[in-house]
Amino acid sequence: MRSFGFVAAGLIKYRGSHCSAVAGRLGTDMCKEPKTKLLRLYPPTSNGPTVHQETQTDDSEVLSCTVKALKDGHIVAVPTDTIYGLACLAQNSEAVKKIYEVKERNGQKPLAICVGEIQDIYQYCKVKVKEGLLGDLLPGPVTLVFERSGKLNTNLNPFTSLVGVRIPDHAFMRRLCQMCGEPLALTSANISSTTSTVEVHEFQELWSKLAVVVDGGPIGDETRQGSTVIDLSVPGKYRVIRPGCALSATLDVLEHKYGLSENSKEE
Repeated sequence: MRSFGFVAAGLIKYRGSHCSAVAGRLGTDMCKEPKTKLLRLYPPTSNGPTVHQETQTDDSEVLSCTVKALKDGHIVAVPTDTIYGLACLAQNSEAVKKIYEVKERNGQKPLAICVGEIQDIYQYCKVKVKEGLLGDLLPGPVTLVFERSGKLNTNLNPFTSLVGVRIPDHAFMRRLCQMCGEPLALTSANISSTTSTVEVHEFQELWSKLAVVVDGGPIGDETRQGSTVIDLSVPGKYRVIRPGCALSATLDVLEHKYGLSENSKEE
């Protein structure tokens, strides 16, 4: 896993008539402002539009502001180890509804959840594989699908008994989940059915609908495939839902190390 050595290069108020009056405010006061904020973890290196840097801050303030926005029921954009994502608190039904509206996403398409530690998975999923398997695949660019537990918000994917869970190999995201103390609903940062994004300027049309945009710089996965999605809800079996960017390595672990066989039957 990457070390948590982020240095935020700036905090920018994106819109709002009185943003300039509070541009220098940090911490709790900063987070009270409801307008969109662009929070940079890295100096900008993309070819996207240049945004004037107004203040200096650090990763702890980026985290605290993002957590505050999530706790207030807002949608945020975040970097992961594969592509940029949109996130909200999975246990907040209104926020879940809002994330579908922002993405213009079909309400019958499920959202994955994101947690910070492997032990968190057991709270929200009924796990039928060895814990070692989870440790071999997570954190990483893989979404594992299990039967959901009763603790997970019933308004999140109410049309299915299954849920996908991620632990991105991205220190900021893991720390964000840990600080929230509950799972995040996570989906790609784009309008539904359009190309996935690997730089924040690529989804700039969504910024005005978000409370916080965390700019972690360009993401290395130029394939834009997103995570590999594997259904592990049937004991001893696996089913590939989406090949994603890590299929070969994932199947090697499932088949050769743990002896799982493919289940081609879609439930």
